[in-house]
Amino acid sequence: FRNQFSAPLTILLGIPFHYMFAIERWRQRVGPHCPEWLAAVGEFEALCSLAGYAYEHPEDPFPEIADPANGPRFEGVALGHPLIPLEQVVRNDVTLNTEQRLLMISGSNMSGKSTLMRTVGTNFVLALAGAPVRAASLTVSPMQAGTAMRVQDSLQQGASLFYQSVARLSAVVHLADAAVPVLFLLDEILQGTNSHDRRIGAQSVIETLIERGGIGIVTTHDLALTEITAQFGSQAKNVHFEDQLIDGKMAFDYRMRPGIVEHSNALELMKMMGIELKALDTEADDPKSADLTQ
Repeated sequence: FRNQFSAPLTILLGIPFHYMFAIERWRQRVGPHCPEWLAAVGEFEALCSLAGYAYEHPEDPFPEIADPANGPRFEGVALGHPLIPLEQVVRNDVTLNTEQRLLMISGSNMSGKSTLMRTVGTNFVLALAGAPVRAASLTVSPMQAGTAMRVQDSLQQGASLFYQSVARLSAVVHLADAAVPVLFLLDEILQGTNSHDRRIGAQSVIETLIERGGIGIVTTHDLALTEITAQFGSQAKNVHFEDQLIDGKMAFDYRMRPGIVEHSNALELMKMMGIELKALDTEADDPKSADLTQ
């Protein structure tokens, strides 16, 4: 319309309307394909990210994907967390399969329980995404990941810590209804309630998940929960992390050891933070007699 000579002809012939109809026909023809194109671009970007990770970590091997017909399987040798620098990472072996379905991890504060669980979960996701893993080797079968970690209360929703814990566990249990087995990772299961109720609730949840074909890891400070493994015989194993007190300071090696933890560092940690402990009884020093969550 800026050309004063062609403007009358443009209006007379209705050229803008021809353009408008052409664009609309193009939109109707290619519009339905746009979601497919966007999905392809997204997948390409994701694959580029995985390829970039593989290029930046040539020392990390690709996992072996096992046949799901042989049951759920997660067998990692020298597993490490991908976000921890190589010069600092401490590696542990983790085996979960049809013969050993449950690892019950006890241990002192900051000893590495939750980090090991995150290590398993992160490497599991990387493996099924087709990326290399931080391990000497990893064999894993296709599974669903069901996690209850870093559960928090919600002031906005009016939900307590225990309610949120139960809601998260309920989601994991319902996930196990599907045909694909669940790899469950339950950190500090059923926080916010007493040891008696926690023991009954945790045992019920774990039994349900295992009966439905799941395998997984449970961490706890409550040593009463370590007795649950007796219900499953050789299919469950107690392991632990521990610390040492050296020159008045806590030292951790982040190594997973067989059995139940034999001591707690909660009181020593409180002393180190300047909290005076005025009333101590003999049971407080015995980890088998108390709930070590607090």
